[in-house]
Amino acid sequence: MKYMTKKEAKERIEKLKKVINYHRYLYHVLDRQEISDSALDSLKQELYKLEQQFPEFITPDSPTQRVGGKPLEEFKKVKHSLPMLSLNDAFTEKDMKDWLERISKLLTKEELSQLDFFCELKFDGLAIELVYDKGILKIGSTRGDGMVGEDVTQNLKTIEAIPLSISEEYIDKSFLQKNKSKIFSRLIVRGEVFISKEEFKKLNKEREKNGLPKYANPRNVAAGSVRQLDPKITAQRKLDSFIYDLITDLGQKTHEEKHKILKTLGFKVNKYSKHCRSLEEVFEFHKYCQKIRDSLPYEIDGVVVIVNQNKIFEKLGVVGKAPRGAIAYKFPLKQAETIVKDIKVQVGRTGALTPVAYLKPVEIGGVVISRATLHNEDEIRRLGLKIGDTVIVGRAGDVIPEIVKVLPELRNGREKEFKMPKYCPACGSKVEKKPGEAIYYCPNPNCFAKQRRFLYHFVSKGAFDIQGLGPRIIDQLIEKSLISDAADLFNLKKGDLLPLEGFAEKAAENLVNSIQEKKVISLPRFIYSLGIRNVGEEMAYILAERFGSLEKLTNASLEELEEIEGIGEVSAYSIYNWFKKKKNQEFLKKLKKAGVIVEEMKTEKKGQKEQKLKGKIFVFTGTLENFTREEAKEKVRRLGGIVSESVSKRTDYLVVGKDPGSKLEKAKKFNVRTINEKEFLKMINANS
Repeated sequence: MKYMTKKEAKERIEKLKKVINYHRYLYHVLDRQEISDSALDSLKQELYKLEQQFPEFITPDSPTQRVGGKPLEEFKKVKHSLPMLSLNDAFTEKDMKDWLERISKLLTKEELSQLDFFCELKFDGLAIELVYDKGILKIGSTRGDGMVGEDVTQNLKTIEAIPLSISEEYIDKSFLQKNKSKIFSRLIVRGEVFISKEEFKKLNKEREKNGLPKYANPRNVAAGSVRQLDPKITAQRKLDSFIYDLITDLGQKTHEEKHKILKTLGFKVNKYSKHCRSLEEVFEFHKYCQKIRDSLPYEIDGVVVIVNQNKIFEKLGVVGKAPRGAIAYKFPLKQAETIVKDIKVQVGRTGALTPVAYLKPVEIGGVVISRATLHNEDEIRRLGLKIGDTVIVGRAGDVIPEIVKVLPELRNGREKEFKMPKYCPACGSKVEKKPGEAIYYCPNPNCFAKQRRFLYHFVSKGAFDIQGLGPRIIDQLIEKSLISDAADLFNLKKGDLLPLEGFAEKAAENLVNSIQEKKVISLPRFIYSLGIRNVGEEMAYILAERFGSLEKLTNASLEELEEIEGIGEVSAYSIYNWFKKKKNQEFLKKLKKAGVIVEEMKTEKKGQKEQKLKGKIFVFTGTLENFTREEAKEKVRRLGGIVSESVSKRTDYLVVGKDPGSKLEKAKKFNVRTINEKEFLKMINANS
């Protein structure tokens, strides 16, 4: 290469970047190719050499920066601007009709007349969020727990399908003129990272050749690759990506418009998405996708069905960790035949007894299955299952193993009936079954099987997330009497661990450090770690948000718990009862003494004016004109009020909108004060 001046080098570098990005756009967004892969590699090589010669011209969005930087020691945490929700599943047309019926009850006649759907393939990969700052990829993160993910930007930069910057060149000019400031300030999109079937096969062939065990499925490879601390390893896996959601408001009124905007911005959008006007059209699309499933170059396990109108989708809100306005319509189970060798009963952390079928190992969808949950005694009766039966076993949604059907015609007479034990298989206590429930429980609070399961839960990812402390080590700690409960973990010393199997000095020191580092924990995680019956991660977050501190939650009355939106009577009693038990109170004191600090929930500071609705309980019915139901609820909460889903004697106000439901009659019965939207607006404006 002849000598270049700095000015010439800068010009050449900019031109090369532009040409390389153009061909990336052609290949990944428009599915076209104008030059060969080797020619493109040659352009990249020239750019790399020039940048090495003139490093002052290297920019973060240069194609050469897809693999760069040293391996990380750990991933930083990233808080999502909006929660990354998961989806509820449907497996049959009836499931889908039931879903439509549920959401229809929450909509007005006018909204129902506008109801349509947008369908997209459900990829078998890892969900990601991308944040572009001033047009440059700033942060790429995983879903994590939905609220907080891991910063995997370096690894996501290795994926050619993900643009390192947003280029004005490909954006529709009128759209760009209208939205330029938003696009090039802070743009947030979401999508999926996956590995193609071909690359997955190549990777497994290579592992086989090197005497390594094969990977079970493509999803595990995608997830594991994105979470590699060394981005060079991620780059070797040749991952791919589709983007399917636009979080930044660029004027999109439907989910379909989101896809069109994403494509014009230069993101790779899947071509098999479809707008469906009715559930019948959804069913047709689902059947079509099932037919083409095996011919696709990537794995899918169903179709995501989304309420297309964004306004209606937002109005439907969220239940648990899933939006009401979207559902994963999964493909039928992948199935195989095998034999039930035995049925054993496991004791869970809440004392629930769960029968588990031990199977003759069978491979389904690339995964060897040797166990399947049977849920409860009623399920065994429904299936007509005996020990020794030949059964059809499947993976629901390609994930959860379950017995689909028993084949009694293949019995040989040696099969045995299964009976639920009358006594706990772990501690020998007589089991109990509450009226109306299908599950048996061990009532013994000191049952060591419950304690063992609780400890597994206590250190798990959603709870204290203590790295390196798995079931095998916990079992040893219990057997050697080094711990009697979870609080004892925080008092362990290096010398305590050295006698354990597999522990050298460094390993013992690392585990003690890992435990000590987790002594400070957020309130939602701590509540979840306690293993209270019926309290999952989402409910733990609701409780933390409502009470703000452990002390306030501990002293909450049953009535206060019952009033919280999203918490029913059974869950409220379960929470109240847990904190009132002396054994649990002693456990909380022991944790505090061991140095565990539970952080209070951070909330916005509220001035005196903003507390005027404090303690007032509001219920909403009908459609509001000035804002959505969720916006109205948020205004009440921000002013210190409480929102409840049901009318009771303790309700202070029922806000009545257009087309009110049965809540209005109930309010009259309880003499609850009803106000219209105008009165509600006056009330909140006077207090804001």
